[in-house]
Amino acid sequence: MRSKRLALIHTFLKFTIAGLIMMALFLLSVVLGSANINIPTIFQAIFDFDPLNINHMIIVDIRIPRNIGALLVGIALAVSGAGIQSVTRNSLADPSLIGLSSGAALTLSLTYALSPSVPFSILILTSFVGAIIGGTMVMMIGRSRRNGFNPIRLILAGVAVSALLSAISQAVSLYFRLNQSLIFWSAGGVSGTTWEQLYIGMPVVIMAVIIFFLMSRQLTILNLGESVAQGLGQNVKFTRVATIILSMLLAGISVAIVGQVAFVGLMIPHIARFLVGTDYRRVIPLSAMLGASLVVGADTVARLMGEAPVSAIISFIGVPYFLYLIKKGGKPI
Repeated sequence: MRSKRLALIHTFLKFTIAGLIMMALFLLSVVLGSANINIPTIFQAIFDFDPLNINHMIIVDIRIPRNIGALLVGIALAVSGAGIQSVTRNSLADPSLIGLSSGAALTLSLTYALSPSVPFSILILTSFVGAIIGGTMVMMIGRSRRNGFNPIRLILAGVAVSALLSAISQAVSLYFRLNQSLIFWSAGGVSGTTWEQLYIGMPVVIMAVIIFFLMSRQLTILNLGESVAQGLGQNVKFTRVATIILSMLLAGISVAIVGQVAFVGLMIPHIARFLVGTDYRRVIPLSAMLGASLVVGADTVARLMGEAPVSAIISFIGVPYFLYLIKKGGKPI
């Protein structure tokens, strides 16, 4: 009993520290930038906004939407990665590595080619459709009838499909001269996030994460193996399909907001499981907080480096970690 109580205390402390880090990074990201703005000015801009004060305008119209956008993207990618890794039992799975992000980017390019001034709600819808297309192609190629999702086979299929869809996306961009319009998404940055995008994207992300949390018990059982889950009376097919659809939706929203950002959904679930174990009632919320912290921190570093691509900052950490997992053989979770 005492050991169980200590374990709960340790878990609570880990969640508390993760939450404090996330809030500290968010506040730091609002403070830091080309314009030096102190904390009292930030609170004044939030609670006593003056439209004639340039610092207030920077905070309310630029920095806060940008940081909330980074939070949403981090949460969406991390939770999406955790879900995909659970249902495929593949430690190498990531939205960008199994075709979701490249599929969403392709339909985003096609949408801009047909209608450059399309509303953000349509961008989310088309990105979701693209994520479904890309993910379905990879799943069909990477799934074996005998052994289910083979980790290496799934990743190789993801690399091939992603390369194909990215090439088509670039061809569309060149043909319709969309390079300037899409450079923001291809670089992966949240500098252009607006309140309109947040009003549409935030409720969808929150709802999807809540559904993921409600399914966390099923994901934990499914993570033990399909035969075990069926033996415990779980509807494995429904859980797998629902998880993949939610993961595709979150990946599509992320691409619509920030573009293609890799490795968040790969690294963060591993860190979360290392800290709190394989119970997805803990993995999902901790992944959300850690993913938000990673993207907000990376965006802050990118801003201080003169608006460097966020995807490049995260890849600097993600690529060595991915190679480490490959060296381990990509063993199932």
